[in-house]
Amino acid sequence: MASEFAVELRDVVKRFITPEGNEIAAVDHVTMQIKNGEFFSMLGSSGCGKTTSLRMIAGFEWPSEGEVYIEGRAMGHTPPYQRKVNTVFQNYALFQHMTVYQNVAFGLEMEGATPDEIKKRVGRALEMVQLTGMERRRPRQLSGGQQQRVAVARALVKTPDVLLLDEPLGALDLKLRKEMQLELKALQQQLGITFIYVTHDQEEALTMSDRIAVMSKGQVQQMGTPVEIYERPTNKFVADFIGESNFLEGRIKSLSAKEASVFIPALNAEVRGMPMSQGLVNGEEVVVSIRPEKVRIVEKAAKGEGMFRGRVLTSVYIGSDTHVYLDVRGIRMKVMEQNRISRLDPSSFYVKDQEITIFLMPENTLVLKKE
Repeated sequence: MASEFAVELRDVVKRFITPEGNEIAAVDHVTMQIKNGEFFSMLGSSGCGKTTSLRMIAGFEWPSEGEVYIEGRAMGHTPPYQRKVNTVFQNYALFQHMTVYQNVAFGLEMEGATPDEIKKRVGRALEMVQLTGMERRRPRQLSGGQQQRVAVARALVKTPDVLLLDEPLGALDLKLRKEMQLELKALQQQLGITFIYVTHDQEEALTMSDRIAVMSKGQVQQMGTPVEIYERPTNKFVADFIGESNFLEGRIKSLSAKEASVFIPALNAEVRGMPMSQGLVNGEEVVVSIRPEKVRIVEKAAKGEGMFRGRVLTSVYIGSDTHVYLDVRGIRMKVMEQNRISRLDPSSFYVKDQEITIFLMPENTLVLKKE
């Protein structure tokens, strides 16, 4: 019976010895279950453990504790070439003296496949990545995006159960990177195989993934769909790392399963929001998070619960949005407003020292444990 999961990490630890002789846990008791046919991303800054986790799945590193399973089989010390996975690296690792065809065919030749089988499978792989007709070119004769496609074709030609991608778009310019994000996602959906993707780019992970594991200091901080990760972060790190957030510090005054009221000393007022972190209790010091695009600017100087007067510090027009930075009772806050109407009148934009009212809606205000 086939396993429900393409890859599992069960309580995996990976320790390294530093040049100074100290021991560090690059991966610290990580458990993940990655489904068959899923586009799964590991997201985090440098040193968070995401690439080490990927290398343990590939077989380039072995766990110090715990176990890696592929299609329900414990991998133990199984070498990379005996695992049904293939890896696309950030620098592509193409052979510069070989043609595109030779690069893609290399792994099949090492396996002893027949020339006819190689020709058929290489042709199919190049067709998948839209490089048919470029078989005779060498890597230096290709653009960055085309080289990236060759690296993907070389990995796919051996029909792996799982494709591992270690920041494969990192060397591309922004426009091409965004195009390749959509191409990779479309290719994954077309093939139906499991993609495990490592990136430090939040937007990239949100754009491409079915699920994301946000990592920090060798641990998984939160795992969920892009919508869950962005809209319902479970701690301050995730709220801060994914997108932008305004943070207010306070103490819980009342608490239920669906709502918490938090007294914010700097505002000298209570703010209502949704409890996100596990184990919150009355009287606990917490952090309130609200994203800039979810702060509403009220046209008139209205008063009421969740409404606060602020003074404009600066206003930045960036085309699709206007970013307004406010002083709200001594707290610096950012508000983003979408520019839905085409306009040139300078008086239609916020100006320095203008007084405005903001409204913090409880459903957009998240109450998180203070770290």
